[in-house]
Amino acid sequence: MSTLMNRNTWMPDVFNDFFNNDFMVKANATAPAINVKETDKDYTVELAAPGMKSDDFNINIDNEGNLHIKMESKAEKKDENKKEHYLRREFAYSKYEQTLLLPDDVDKEKIAAKVNDGVLTIDLPKVEKAPAETTRQIEVK
Repeated sequence: MSTLMNRNTWMPDVFNDFFNNDFMVKANATAPAINVKETDKDYTVELAAPGMKSDDFNINIDNEGNLHIKMESKAEKKDENKKEHYLRREFAYSKYEQTLLLPDDVDKEKIAAKVNDGVLTIDLPKVEKAPAETTRQIEVK
């Protein structure tokens, strides 16, 4: 009897064997999705955060200039009816932490964040550079 193995068809077997083993732990499957967009003036990071409030986030920049995003939410659903007893009681807890290495052209003093409709949006404005002068006098020696 042959063993049937589930493999990705778009990735060679050698990669499957390397990544699907006990030595390399898979990434957290419950980690929120992150989008990163770039324009001429800024970068925008969007992080899926359904049901989260602004108080659930801690965003900071460390001494090395990296952006740390932490979110933690604790929710307890309970009914305080004394005449009933619980057959099932649900607790919800989620914690997530991500560190992003910021490009050198980010103006770290103007970073802003907001939560709206289940999406955390972090605006990373680029440093405004003065247009370089293209005309100049060249001295002949």
